Amino acid sequence: MKRGFFTIMSAQFFSSLADNALFVAAVQLLITSQAPEWQQAALVPMFALFYVILAPFVGAFADSMPKGRVMLISNFIKVLGCLLMLFGTHPLLSYAIVGLGAAAYSPAKYGILTELLPASQLVKANGWIEGLTIASIILGVLLGGQLIGPVLSPLLLSLDLPFVTSSIDTAPEAAIGVLILFYMLAAWFNTHIPDTGVEIRPMPRRLASLLPDFWTCNTRLWRDKLGQISLASTTLIWGVAGNLKFIVLAWAGVALGYNVTQASALQGVVAIGMAVGAVVASMRMKLEDGPRVISLGIGMGLLIIMLIFITNVWVAAPFLILLGALGGFLVVPMNALLQHRGHNLMGAGRSIAVQNFNEQACILLLGAGYSLSKSQGLPTFAAITVFGLVIAGFMWLIKRWHAHNCVHHRAEVDHLLTIARSDNLHG
Repeated sequence: MKRGFFTIMSAQFFSSLADNALFVAAVQLLITSQAPEWQQAALVPMFALFYVILAPFVGAFADSMPKGRVMLISNFIKVLGCLLMLFGTHPLLSYAIVGLGAAAYSPAKYGILTELLPASQLVKANGWIEGLTIASIILGVLLGGQLIGPVLSPLLLSLDLPFVTSSIDTAPEAAIGVLILFYMLAAWFNTHIPDTGVEIRPMPRRLASLLPDFWTCNTRLWRDKLGQISLASTTLIWGVAGNLKFIVLAWAGVALGYNVTQASALQGVVAIGMAVGAVVASMRMKLEDGPRVISLGIGMGLLIIMLIFITNVWVAAPFLILLGALGGFLVVPMNALLQHRGHNLMGAGRSIAVQNFNEQACILLLGAGYSLSKSQGLPTFAAITVFGLVIAGFMWLIKRWHAHNCVHHRAEVDHLLTIARSDNLHG
């Protein structure tokens, strides 16, 4: 791997670490303010909101300047969201601003991989970036849980900085103040990301002109016989992963009687499984192997339903590791195949923006559905069961879709797989 790759990894790690710790702090902030439970669940779709709204624009924005600079600007937007949360803006709105920064960050983070590395290293690079992202999830949720916990929060609240007066007087507010420092550290790494030398594509003067371009890119990827399957699979799997953040918290509260600090540790257990699955996939899977792992998504949906029968943490921990491992093993080859097809069809930044639009729309819809069910009084276990059935059902439909393509469009599918195999060998 090139030296610049590890600078990108460092920036991604600290930014993602803060993102995941902030989620835990935001949940506790809503609990402290006695907000209804549906607002806690709504944090997930609110984070995804700007991914969906700005999807036609962020890809072109990522391609309009060196991607390290895009990542730097994005981190400062996240800092703004944290400051708004500290100054009394509603946590849902403030967290949406952080999501705005993440929406701008993601096309640059993934797009720079296809600019910096050959196709033969994309699966390995995705294994690195997903593995490290998942490590940041593990440490992030643990960090967030500890920052609001009974040990660290009194220490943070007791700090008295000279010449500095603040209104921070609760544990989650103190945690958010600390997390701003992590975003600033990520921003420092952003300033050291090398320019890949790829040609810059200026933003058009009329931003509205990006809408038909985005629609064309989105349509092109959905019509591609490999692109559509990898896009559908990653869309659903990230929809699951995004909402599992809160579902695990809610399940642990009901099944185990855990508070947010204790339940955040179980979020980390799921992420450990995803890291293991991602690493194994990066070593064993090739670029063209993605469609072979679709059935694992059906298994994930069924495992989510089985979660409601577990009431012992010693059973829950290995079960959650298995659940995460299935997702990690599935997403790495599918992500790599999707990036490969998108890069060939429309360029890195635009293809990642299309991917983010679909994945975050899925997170938003699934999260909104779960939040709505809670607002209507549906018990937690019933909501989890419906969620798992929806996932398993849609993954079965994707599996049937790919089988249909292999029968009725065999020549096209074989041709695209040959291209992927050739690029994997000679890229």
